Amino acid sequence: MAQVLQFLKNAVTAAKEYNCLDYFPLTKSLGGYKKNYFAGDCRAGFNVALLAFPQGMAYALIAGLPIQYGIYGSAIAAIVAPIFAKSHFITLGPTNATSVMLLSAFASLGIMGNEMLTLVPLLILMVGLFIVIGAYLKVANLVQYISRSVITGYISAAALLIITNQIPKAIGLTMERKGATFYESVLLMAGSIDTVVWETVAVSIITAILFIFLNKKFKALPNVAICLIAVSILTELAFQHQSDIVLLPGINAADWSFQAPQISLSSLQMLASPALAIALLCILEGISIGKSLAAKTGSRLDANQAMFSIGMANIGCAFFSGMPASGSLTRSTLSATSGGHTVLASYISGIIVFIGAFALGPFTSYIPQCTLAVLVIAIGISLINKHAIRIVTRSTRSDAVVFGATFTSGLFMPLDTAIYVGVGTSIVLFLKKVARPEMVEYAFNEEGQLTQMAKPEHRETPEVSIVHVEGELFFGAADLFRDQMRRICEDPNLKIVVLKMRNAYNMDATAVMALEELMLYMTEKGRYLILSEVKVDIIRVLRNSGLYDIIKERNIFTDEPLNPTLSTAKALKRAKEHLGNTTANVSIYVDPVNDKQKHG
Repeated sequence: MAQVLQFLKNAVTAAKEYNCLDYFPLTKSLGGYKKNYFAGDCRAGFNVALLAFPQGMAYALIAGLPIQYGIYGSAIAAIVAPIFAKSHFITLGPTNATSVMLLSAFASLGIMGNEMLTLVPLLILMVGLFIVIGAYLKVANLVQYISRSVITGYISAAALLIITNQIPKAIGLTMERKGATFYESVLLMAGSIDTVVWETVAVSIITAILFIFLNKKFKALPNVAICLIAVSILTELAFQHQSDIVLLPGINAADWSFQAPQISLSSLQMLASPALAIALLCILEGISIGKSLAAKTGSRLDANQAMFSIGMANIGCAFFSGMPASGSLTRSTLSATSGGHTVLASYISGIIVFIGAFALGPFTSYIPQCTLAVLVIAIGISLINKHAIRIVTRSTRSDAVVFGATFTSGLFMPLDTAIYVGVGTSIVLFLKKVARPEMVEYAFNEEGQLTQMAKPEHRETPEVSIVHVEGELFFGAADLFRDQMRRICEDPNLKIVVLKMRNAYNMDATAVMALEELMLYMTEKGRYLILSEVKVDIIRVLRNSGLYDIIKERNIFTDEPLNPTLSTAKALKRAKEHLGNTTANVSIYVDPVNDKQKHG
């Protein structure tokens, strides 16, 4: 434990020294505080607390944890995060996405009950450390490269898992264990369908009717809390604890205390993958919510500082029986619409939830478990965004494939695996899309216009070919580029190739080796390579790799931004010097896709 604390201290100190993060921005975030802000902050804090308390219980139920974990997590995250945040746009606490991934992770490992409660603090600590390290390394902006199709597929699969895990509680089924996946949950539910408790079903139906009515007629009210209170009173009056209806346990907040995570090498290895997946999800949720709300006010979000606050909030939750903390869309939006101006609104909500844990905790023993389960099912249904699904399945084939891969894997595999599958599929399809260096020959017709040649022509004169290199020259495109060039060089009359590099980007070691292999092939075939319009960054790569000396400086012509044609003119002059007095035709190769885009 001492080593972990020392690591945190060193990380924070290093961040401060290198000005990556603001170690203690509280004075800045509250700087210039105005008296007229206080009323709005109090109103926002109170409204968010009314929502956070029942939501915390619901999210704990989703995760398979005692309900106090959700309440404690809501309080701790709301109090700790603003200490390290520069803006008030993100309100932190447990969320649907992180809760269901927590459930799926432990269910897939076959860990439940007391063993799960023992490991949860360590998992949350690892989540917090991953996020803090990511903030220190300034990786916040990298999350924009994760496709929305991945998130939509994950959320849709998670919603179904939430629903199928709560249906047994809503109808009173006796289940031997929770399902780690949607498919497994359905099988377990089908196998115990004969254990339905009809009194529980009746209470669930009443809850559903009341919740639907309130949402239609009184959307502005805290309907989750109203349902919990109303149905609890009704159940107590009707049954007076004399039924098979399962009630939630009471919360004794007096037992709430500091709890150090139990660290072991085997536990770290076992929890590394789910912790990383949950950390990624926390970042995606938090940053996207913060940027969206900041944009509405014309402000900008410091994404890395926001990451730092999310990470520190999770570390706080790890030591005080909390849950993984992420940006909550409902609570963040409610805070903004209620008039929250500063991070003080988050403090107020956290303190109210904290007080509520002591004052209201014992009364949770009157809440029917099925009532909370029905409300969680309603939350799960609301996560299925038909509009977003329609967009990602119809926009492009790649988006549809990514959504399908993420969603399908989420139905049959643990959710942390599903999000990795989705991200991996998205990256593979992206690389495939950008790595298409197709080249088609263009030549001048009898009217002097540049047109695509209908079929290969035999030429009696030596050929000087200008090849336009369009797009990326990274590892995904390198081999395709080399193979295309080899086909071009197979023309027996081709003697010199001039590569125009102005529109070539991101050359890496793989592309360098592919270019070197191409040169060896061209040498064997008696061809000659000249580079033109080469930009500074590619020159640097060629020099560092040693390929610059192999090609020779006399055959490399740098780009001239003020005179775009000068570099290629010099290259053609060099080609003429190499050919001597031989007459040569000049043809041009370009990427037809890019050419259509430019002239379409």
